Amino acid sequence: MDILSSRIILRPADYVVTLAFYRDGLGLAIAREYPAGTVFFAGQSLIEVAAHGGSGDSSSFEGAIWLQVRDVFDAATELALKGIALDRPPVEEPWGLIEMWVRDPDGVPIVFVEVPRLHPLRRDSRWSTE
Repeated sequence: MDILSSRIILRPADYVVTLAFYRDGLGLAIAREYPAGTVFFAGQSLIEVAAHGGSGDSSSFEGAIWLQVRDVFDAATELALKGIALDRPPVEEPWGLIEMWVRDPDGVPIVFVEVPRLHPLRRDSRWSTE
């Protein structure tokens, strides 16, 4: 099987509120719009906010949206200035990433992640001497 592209599709209880959160609150750029939805760029992925097909019950989403940022502390300040509450402020996790958590208007968890300069995710294994 060849996967040609992928995206996260959200079907919010209130399309207009969720659209504003991702567009204005998080500042994601619009990749494309169609009559019943908007697709945003999110790094190497896409997030689609659809105004159709949902049950209106968003309580069943058990995953999280993972967004890597350059500086999670700057991101926290930016979100606070926009009135977006943090579920959890930036914290360096035992696995070495710095993470901060928020929720969208439907309660979907969003983790903002900073990968520190010396973290293994930043190392080029092609040049490893081990």
